Amino acid sequence: MRFGRIPGGHAKRPRTRAQFDLRARLLLVGGGLGVVALVLIGRAIDLQLIDNAFYQQKADSRFLRELPIATSRGMITDRNGEPLAISTPVASLWANPQELVKHPERITELAEAIGQDPDQLARAVAQRADKEFMYLPGQRRIHPASAQKIVALNIPGVFSQREFRRFYPQGEALAHVLGFTNIDDRGQEGIELAFDEWLRGHPGAQKVIRDRRGRIVENVDLVRPAQPGKDLTLSIDRRIQYLAHRELRNAIVSSGASAGSSVILDVATGEVLAMANLPAYNPHVLGSTDREARRNRAVTDLIEPGSTIKPLTVAAGLEAGTIRPDTRIDTNPGWIPNGRYRTSDFRNYGVLDVTGVLTKSSNVGVAKIVHTLPDERFYQFLRRFGYGRSTGSGFPGEAAGFLREPASWDGTMKQTMSYGYSMSVTPLQLAVAYAALGNGGRLIAPTFVKGQHNEPTQVLDPGIAAEVMRMMQTVTEPGGTATRAAILGYHVAGKTGTARKASGGGYARRYVAFFAGLVPVDNPRFSMVIVIDDPDTSRGGSTYGGGYISAPVFKATMEGTLRLMDVPPDDIDTWLAAQADAERKRRATAARQAPARPVAPAVAAAVANAGAAR
Repeated sequence: MRFGRIPGGHAKRPRTRAQFDLRARLLLVGGGLGVVALVLIGRAIDLQLIDNAFYQQKADSRFLRELPIATSRGMITDRNGEPLAISTPVASLWANPQELVKHPERITELAEAIGQDPDQLARAVAQRADKEFMYLPGQRRIHPASAQKIVALNIPGVFSQREFRRFYPQGEALAHVLGFTNIDDRGQEGIELAFDEWLRGHPGAQKVIRDRRGRIVENVDLVRPAQPGKDLTLSIDRRIQYLAHRELRNAIVSSGASAGSSVILDVATGEVLAMANLPAYNPHVLGSTDREARRNRAVTDLIEPGSTIKPLTVAAGLEAGTIRPDTRIDTNPGWIPNGRYRTSDFRNYGVLDVTGVLTKSSNVGVAKIVHTLPDERFYQFLRRFGYGRSTGSGFPGEAAGFLREPASWDGTMKQTMSYGYSMSVTPLQLAVAYAALGNGGRLIAPTFVKGQHNEPTQVLDPGIAAEVMRMMQTVTEPGGTATRAAILGYHVAGKTGTARKASGGGYARRYVAFFAGLVPVDNPRFSMVIVIDDPDTSRGGSTYGGGYISAPVFKATMEGTLRLMDVPPDDIDTWLAAQADAERKRRATAARQAPARPVAPAVAAAVANAGAAR
């Protein structure tokens, strides 16, 4: 191609590329990259070393976790160190729903392994798909070996953690005293609730790093160590508790009763040595248990004490000086008016001294005694013995009883109170009052903790207390109402009671049978109260009375208790006489059962020769 000429000008010349400095350009680019690198390095230093809290928090929220460290609950033992409640290690299965929901094909396998419906488990996981933790249904606090089998299936998001479960070696025999713990190992009733803070301890915590599947890959730090709960030693003696529970059960079965309670106290210290209730429950299986069966009737149930109040009525009269032990009281004709009704005795006892009033359990006799006392004095006397207020044992749910003030008494209320109606007490209150009589008139608040000795309060002159004890001794001797409570070798002081049950504003033909006693009389060691609720009355007679049903429970339980505690007899003469009589009977029986001994041949020949010579 040829270039033409422009008219009137010069010829057109071709353009060339602009000239540039390559070195300068390289330096410019390198400098820019260097600046960028410095900026990135500075930013990295800022993020990693200077202003790293925000991003560290974000990272920690994804992988760093603070896990609790389970701790064992304190052990409960009886007064001799025998375990009554122990925490044993168990396992609980849990899952990370966010991980498990990604593997729906494994949910069916998991459901079969834990015995759950696959559809229900899938729905439960789906409902918690935004969560990171859920306990697997029915897999809380199971045997560690069972948990390990499920974890070994390697199902994504399924893990096991260590926990503790309460075990009660004595079972239902001590269930009402000890109570139980819930799924989180917190005390719910009884001693477990009363001393929950002492027994519970404090869980620890540790920081760990988990991978995306929830597995722990590193233990980072121990936040705080676990502090196990403290042990607790009770005043209960498990051997005596077993005796009380066994004999109470035997009495309820034989009498057809619906329920019962018994309490045994150490007279000198106020320590609760045994407390049994029936119906009972298994503390290891609570789901199917009737809530009524969990009630500790000995401290929560209010009952009208019936004739067991009569020794206190007599003591009040002796203290006021309105009667003396030899005062004669005319109970003829066996009843006195009581408003529209009558206060009656079992039969007409005629003229009785004060001791006889207790021996025969005369309602008429104590009614006449209480009429000699001012209302306020009788009321304050009963208050001193703990009626109408809590015993101070500290047991959860303890009832205070019911004792009206004199201003609210009607015309015959004081009369009915003298033999145990128009007021209510708990079996524990009754045992405490009798323990005060056996302790020289000193009342001590009961305790369930060994060595916790509460300060005594003098509520009655020691001489009067001793006099009432001697009177009550006649109740268990021939002619008294509680001969079935007598214990060979020991003097027993006690009182029977058979109170009708209130129903619909009146009283039904249903009864509560009592016996309250102390042994041995010369140096009282134990106070025991037995309450048998609603025995079968169809057998007639006195087969539903306290002397017939409750007194034998006292005898059988105390015979074993006296032997276990090495209490020496205080009636050795009677014991020796009984032993000698038993030995004579044994020898007589052996002589009757011995076969006739054959005569030796030589002797027979000598006798024959002698006869021939004559």
